[in-house]
Amino acid sequence: MEYGHQRQRLACGAAFLAATALTACQEQARTPESPPTMVAVETVVLADYAPVIRLTGEIRARVESDLSFRVAGRISERLANVGDRVSAEDVLARLDPEQQRASVTAAEATVTSAEAVLRQATSSYARQKALLVRGFTTQREHDQAEEAYRRAEAALADAKAQLGTARDHLADTVLRAGISGVITARNAEMAQVVQAAQTVFTIAEDGPRDAVFNVDETIFTKELANPAIALTLVSDPSVTATGSVRQIAPTIDRGTGTVRVKVGIDKAPAAMPLGAAVIGTGRLASRRRIAIPWSALSGANGRPGVWVVDPRTKAVSLQPIVVEAYETGTVFVREGIRPGDMVVTAGAQFLRPRQVVALAGEAAR
Repeated sequence: MEYGHQRQRLACGAAFLAATALTACQEQARTPESPPTMVAVETVVLADYAPVIRLTGEIRARVESDLSFRVAGRISERLANVGDRVSAEDVLARLDPEQQRASVTAAEATVTSAEAVLRQATSSYARQKALLVRGFTTQREHDQAEEAYRRAEAALADAKAQLGTARDHLADTVLRAGISGVITARNAEMAQVVQAAQTVFTIAEDGPRDAVFNVDETIFTKELANPAIALTLVSDPSVTATGSVRQIAPTIDRGTGTVRVKVGIDKAPAAMPLGAAVIGTGRLASRRRIAIPWSALSGANGRPGVWVVDPRTKAVSLQPIVVEAYETGTVFVREGIRPGDMVVTAGAQFLRPRQVVALAGEAAR
């Protein structure tokens, strides 16, 4: 009897489970499928890409000269400062001339002594020549007198050369500008002992001006659309000028990793003084590149990428790209996609690879 009750309970349980499973299957069958994710897309096309390059530089003189004394000594007078405008004959500094004056005095004394020796040798030689003609002296004595005369002449010439050198050294204790221009650097102070050829002043010569820029070396892989460079004064944008690249440094500055470029200015305005900061603007030659909006940009394994929609299946895939440049509102792409591809511009945050999407434009139709 008890065994029959157990079989009845088991049969009821099995019937209940079967009913529950059937109900669940019916409810699952009645549940509608989720609609595909709605995205906005854009068909990419080629566009002209002509970027503008803007760099900040400095106005420099085309010719800068380092001025130094030709002799060593202690600076006793300094008459110029940075920023002073000087002419060619202006005195910039003087050395203590006592040592050079003493050398001049000694050289003058040597010349006086040599002149006395030469006078004596000249008289002796003249006498020997007269005696030789009359037969009152020997040829040997005549030749000795002539040799002494020649040595005296040479000694006087050497003494005079030494005197000239001493006087030049005395004159070299005065440092003159030599050219007209503006003092841009001073490297010595009063009472400082300087060596010969040690730079004391740097002067920017009056004349043509350059705008000097430090640029990244990658810029030289691109071609300018126009060789003319527009220059604008930073402190006053109304002051402008034009120039062209005059010189490119052959080496890279190790400290900054840049290359120095000098732009020769055509008729530099007076309002662009030495040391003024200017902005140089140039446009690169136009190139055809794919342009996509910023909103289409995504990440693909740490690299830039875009979601591309297959027009037949509406499935999406994440495609890595190589970016040429980032502009305001637009990204120019060098590699990774082709003209005619459809890229997702809105709704990309909800996507996964091979997901089927609905296009916003088609839904509107």
